[in-house]
Amino acid sequence: MNISEMTWDLEALYPDAAAWERDFARIPELAEKFASFRGRLHESPAVLKAAIEAGDAFDRLSEKVYSYAHLRSDEDTTVNANRSRVDRVRGKFAELAPLETWFDPEIMAIPEERMNAFLADPELAFYRRSLEELLRERPHTLSEPEERLLGSLSDVMGSSDRTFEMLNDADLDFGKVKDEKGRSVALTHGNYRRFLESGDRATRRRAFRRLYKCYGKLRNTFASTLDATVKRHAASAKIRHYGSSLAAALSGDNVPESVYRNLIAAVHDGFAPFYDYMKLRREVMGLAKLDMFDMYNPLLPDCRREYPFDEAERLVKAALAPLGEEYGRDLSRAFTQRWIDVPARKGKRSGAYSGGCYDSFPYVLLNYDSTLNDVFTLAHELGHSMHSFYSNAAQEYHYADYEIFVAEVASTTNEILLFEHLLENASDAGFRAFLLGHLADEIRGTIYRQTMFAEFELEMHEASEKGIPLSADWLSDRYYELNKLYYGPEVKPDKLISLEWARIPHFYYDFYVYKYATGMSAALKLAENLRSGDPAKREAYFGFLRAGDSKDVLDIMRDAGVDLSTPAPVRDALAYFSRVVGRLRRELGR
Repeated sequence: MNISEMTWDLEALYPDAAAWERDFARIPELAEKFASFRGRLHESPAVLKAAIEAGDAFDRLSEKVYSYAHLRSDEDTTVNANRSRVDRVRGKFAELAPLETWFDPEIMAIPEERMNAFLADPELAFYRRSLEELLRERPHTLSEPEERLLGSLSDVMGSSDRTFEMLNDADLDFGKVKDEKGRSVALTHGNYRRFLESGDRATRRRAFRRLYKCYGKLRNTFASTLDATVKRHAASAKIRHYGSSLAAALSGDNVPESVYRNLIAAVHDGFAPFYDYMKLRREVMGLAKLDMFDMYNPLLPDCRREYPFDEAERLVKAALAPLGEEYGRDLSRAFTQRWIDVPARKGKRSGAYSGGCYDSFPYVLLNYDSTLNDVFTLAHELGHSMHSFYSNAAQEYHYADYEIFVAEVASTTNEILLFEHLLENASDAGFRAFLLGHLADEIRGTIYRQTMFAEFELEMHEASEKGIPLSADWLSDRYYELNKLYYGPEVKPDKLISLEWARIPHFYYDFYVYKYATGMSAALKLAENLRSGDPAKREAYFGFLRAGDSKDVLDIMRDAGVDLSTPAPVRDALAYFSRVVGRLRRELGR
């Protein structure tokens, strides 16, 4: 492949900057058209339908304009014109925000009897689901002046989150640590994981202690920012008449609290294979006890195989063959139509993601470096992109954007299929053991660890709702006890880990992390279904990919073959984890 074939084709979105400027100039006009319906939604179903269509037109063009701006910026952050485009779009959206806040309260103000008549009218048949979804929040929606007041305070109320970000990302200096070669290296968020993956235990210990001693010096400040954020969640839930912060956070997805609590209970019931894996790690590493800095180094030397991008493409296509010929043909478009920006280069945004909008390709940003992890990243991001591709193809714009609750399912399913494909075709016992260890760590990190985070988050909010201040001592003591419970008897309960709460940004996201655990549990079941070769199960999976937001998330997953309203998928996932650990023992001869 030449370099142009390995970068994405943004000209398919806008042929040039001038075309983007023309659409950018249209945004205020569409916002004003939407706002022109203010005060009129009660008039008739036809007027309400026209207002929804005007709102969708504004949102659709806004997403297209923003997508191009941020994709151009991410491909080269050193170009001022690229950055300027993003700033202009964000500034324009902030300026126009007051033209959008009226809609929900005005819907809620329509008398129930009149609204029911509207919903029964064929004119609104297409929008009935989204209107009913909105009306479900009627008891929790305030008057328009109150909503406007809360909206004006959103920036102030989010100050604790931003303070955490500035402290954590900009102001905190971890100093330097000696690596395994004796070099003094600046410790950062970016390279901390690499230190923990080192084969030299002394190096891991130095990085771990250096990091958490720095957090310890600011433990009271971090406790203050986290306490303020949790109090904001609790206050918002109370203002909007929810029974709890958890109920408020789950309401948007129409997910009952039992799903969250069932996850925690199922993981508690499934500690045994986790403890067995910790025992296996300890035995292989020849330690009397594991410490918390012994969690990320591979049990076997890292796989140093190189995977040129064309080999990664071949592997991913072969691994996803269980999805059938149609999926394979559509997947090929990602490569032939240049959805993917592959190589790392100066100025390019780091990391990886799937992006784009309804009117674009589902683009993928990579920083491909030919490692096995990069192959998995390709499979993962293509899972997101193919989910968007099928959702956009099957749904009108209004229902195309799937919820975050299901967003990680397709991507993780792809990763599991790739794991299984590599395991099935690996002739080398060492490589099989490496893969199994990697898979065990993925499940440990995504189901067990994220559930521990979810339990801690729940305890924080419940304590705050009872008026208990979240002091540094309270947070550290509770986190330490949970960590000890989850990691079990094979792991030394290192006191420094009690400060880990201070560095986790997800604790500011309002009950987000549980979705990682439910998503992986669903993905493990769906990958099993696909590998069975059963056409009905494959078609059910395609139903999930095409569903968008046309149904509630639990109904979408139930139709796909996973009932997340019960603890069964989590229990099945932990049984799968147990089998992975057992097979890893056998491969290692232990």
